[in-house]
Amino acid sequence: MGHGEKKGTIILDNFNSTQQEEYHVLLRTSTKKQHSNIYCYVLSSKQYVIRHSLIDLEMFLSSFDRSNLTSNPGFQSTLTLGSKDAINEKAYNPFEHRKVEHPNSTIGSLAHLLKSSLGSGILAMPAAFRNAGLAGGAFGTIVVGFICTHCVYVLVKTSQEVCVEAKKPSMGFAETCGAAFEFGPKRLRPWANFVRIFIDWALTCTYLAALSVYIVFIAENFKEVLDAYVPEYKLSVETYCALTLLPLVIICQIRNLKWLVPFSAIANVFLVICFAITMYYIFTDLPNPVEREMIASVSQWPLFISTVIFAMEGIGVVMPVENEMAKPEQFLGCPGVLNVAMTVVIGLYGIVGFFGYMKFGDEVRGSVTLNLPQDEMLAQSAKILMALAILFTYSLQFYVPMEMIWRQLHHKIAVKFHNITQISIRTACVIGSVALAAAFPDLELFINLCGAIFLSTLGLLTPAIVDSVHKWERGLGIFKWILIKNIGIALLSLVALFAGSYSSIHAMVEKFSTVEVMNVTISFNDTLTV
Repeated sequence: MGHGEKKGTIILDNFNSTQQEEYHVLLRTSTKKQHSNIYCYVLSSKQYVIRHSLIDLEMFLSSFDRSNLTSNPGFQSTLTLGSKDAINEKAYNPFEHRKVEHPNSTIGSLAHLLKSSLGSGILAMPAAFRNAGLAGGAFGTIVVGFICTHCVYVLVKTSQEVCVEAKKPSMGFAETCGAAFEFGPKRLRPWANFVRIFIDWALTCTYLAALSVYIVFIAENFKEVLDAYVPEYKLSVETYCALTLLPLVIICQIRNLKWLVPFSAIANVFLVICFAITMYYIFTDLPNPVEREMIASVSQWPLFISTVIFAMEGIGVVMPVENEMAKPEQFLGCPGVLNVAMTVVIGLYGIVGFFGYMKFGDEVRGSVTLNLPQDEMLAQSAKILMALAILFTYSLQFYVPMEMIWRQLHHKIAVKFHNITQISIRTACVIGSVALAAAFPDLELFINLCGAIFLSTLGLLTPAIVDSVHKWERGLGIFKWILIKNIGIALLSLVALFAGSYSSIHAMVEKFSTVEVMNVTISFNDTLTV
């Protein structure tokens, strides 16, 4: 710039967020008194030191002939100096641009979200309360439930906001995380692609592990029933895991989320019936609460947190459900699909956990249905119904990892091979989850480990980081309370990750070591007898 030129910045107060590029305008003007050079820098959602109103800018431009400006060789702008109407262009609304072939109704979306959260985890809540105590478990369930709900809200809200900036109608979990970095601080933008890939594969591993838990749950419940009525054909849990392979392969060939609604509805009916039967046995001859521990040892709290997070978190299903809604604006808000679903989830989890632990105490198992009497038909029917409900839930949870895998591969495969490729991948994933379940057939410890490693990271840590990155330059609130809040959530997730993983792995090692010693002892005694 030459002598006497002035450099400044103009912010348009109503500059909408659809302008995603940076515009550099160099206006060289001449007056009788002095030469002035005004450098305008306009960028969406940024705040700068010098602030001028739209009227100031219009007054400045109106004093010059715009046709002469463009003919001036010193004028180097590629920006069209439009009218106020152009500046006031309607902001991009992602909801208006969504074209879903088979959109879900609000009720259908609520059913999907309930089904994704009300899985086998609800029956693990009494075992979770054993690791926290009656009072500690009741309070902890509300706190952890609120945090999980908030993290889901933050993720969906961020997704809707970055959709506006990226001019995309919808985004998945990984896309949202990547976009938060892409439109975040400049130093973090190069990490956007890595974040997308990492979240995709982390989600895949998380849900394949969770699906393995479902298989163990189904196998143990069927084993409990069939061992009671067909004692001459007692099979191992591993064998029952293998027997689930064929029905799971068939049901997982359903590729459209809309066609899974009937399965969700049936599963919800089974859940309600099983829940009623289980509560009947739980409330029969309840012992005095003073007989149970009110607050458990602090060393057991990580196991409680891991189990509750595993039970409540449906973080990977949330984005597909919201993206396929006919009215996605009804997902958040009060009352919205998220708030209604999580209120029901937290209430049911707290009731089952509190009274289940009160009833069975330290003898409670990984699934409270396994504590129901084996000699009563009603109790056995509850186990069968719950196993079938989880069987139908499997296909809904399977939707998430399959969506990610197919998104990565479909463009690399010829269209004529899409169908056979889908069938092959779905079958291979089911076989892998069944094999993992057969390798670790202990339900309670498997739940604790999955919650600690996977869901604490994706369900708590990831939304906290994404929210912080997204709001870093958009405002973190008074005293940076948003950042402080997210740091607290991150610390909680790290405690669950490291302490929960250590406790789960330690318990697994002890259990399998004990089983191995027992087998060796039995073999030695048999040898001596011979």
